[in-house]
Amino acid sequence: MTDQELLNRITANPKIMVGKPVIKGTRLTVEYILNLLAHGATVTEIVEEYEGLLEADIRACLLFASRSLESTSFMPLLVEMA
Repeated sequence: MTDQELLNRITANPKIMVGKPVIKGTRLTVEYILNLLAHGATVTEIVEEYEGLLEADIRACLLFASRSLESTSFMPLLVEMA
C-alpha cells in the first residue's frame, strides 16, 4: 500500500470528534490509536478490539503522525542539564 493510500484512510471533519484526525468511517482518532500503542497495546489487540479496523488503519495513523511532525519544531518536554 502506498503512502498516499494509507493517508487516504485518515480524515478530519469539524463535525466528527471536534475536527481531530480520525480513521475514515470511525470515531477513532489518530491520537487515541497512538496512545493505545504508546501504552503497550499491540496492533493485533487494537484490530481485534474494534470491528472493521484493519492493520492498515494503524499504519495510517503512524504515517499521519510522522508526516505531521516532519516540519514541526518544538521545545523538549524535559531539558537535560549536563
